[in-house]
Amino acid sequence: MTDRDPADELRALVTGFRAHLAWRARTGAWSAPAGPAPRRHRPDAGGDGAPADAPAPAGLGDAAAPAAAPAGTDRAARLAAVRAELGDCTRCKLHAGRRTIVFGVGDPNAPLMFVGEGPGAEEDRRGEPFVGPAGQLLDKMIAAMGWTRSRVYIANVVKCRPPNNRDPEPDEIEACEPFLFGQIEAIDPKVIVTLGRPAAHLLLRTRAPISRLRGRWQSFRGRPVMPTFHPAFLLRSPDKKREAWQDLQQVIARLDELGIAPPHPPRTAR
Repeated sequence: MTDRDPADELRALVTGFRAHLAWRARTGAWSAPAGPAPRRHRPDAGGDGAPADAPAPAGLGDAAAPAAAPAGTDRAARLAAVRAELGDCTRCKLHAGRRTIVFGVGDPNAPLMFVGEGPGAEEDRRGEPFVGPAGQLLDKMIAAMGWTRSRVYIANVVKCRPPNNRDPEPDEIEACEPFLFGQIEAIDPKVIVTLGRPAAHLLLRTRAPISRLRGRWQSFRGRPVMPTFHPAFLLRSPDKKREAWQDLQQVIARLDELGIAPPHPPRTAR
């Protein structure tokens, strides 16, 4: 038997992934409406004083359950194909000021995925998401749930640092959207936690304030989504940490319902 060239295998994976993306674009597998997704409502604990939005349609942000992945590829290979497709990206203006692309970090087979906003200065320097002060708090939040950074997957809406840590702009989010969605499809997490407003708005297709979204189950392509506050916001507003912990306790309970136990016992109080 002739050994296959690893470069040929990677090219084949990328080709297959591109074909899969094209098929989904043709068939609308990522945009067809779906039925209501289960959600647990709790009393709104938002503190921004904004009026509550009108009730969202059933399955807010949801779409049809993801189609089957390309045959013969595992999660790590599919994730590598997404990274290869991203390449040395110049699709938006953020590339001009970046040091490095910050793709994602963690276990490709993780049942739990966290989605943040974008890299900061330290993340841009090190090429890994959530390694600055907000990342240190996120690590503590993950540990309180009984998980470790290496056993979950962490990504951001945009892969390059916005100047002066400003919010990502719509065109920048649009340029990165296929790659975040590709990461989600490759990993196929059982539960997604969105951190902050941009991630929740992108996945849920809503403009509602995060204080109205947090603590309430939503859905993204058939997967449960729990929106909560961004760790950077919690550093500025430590009084909101209790609400964020309540959100994460719901995630612990949902994973338990799915028969997924954390590697370590979660904390019972915070």
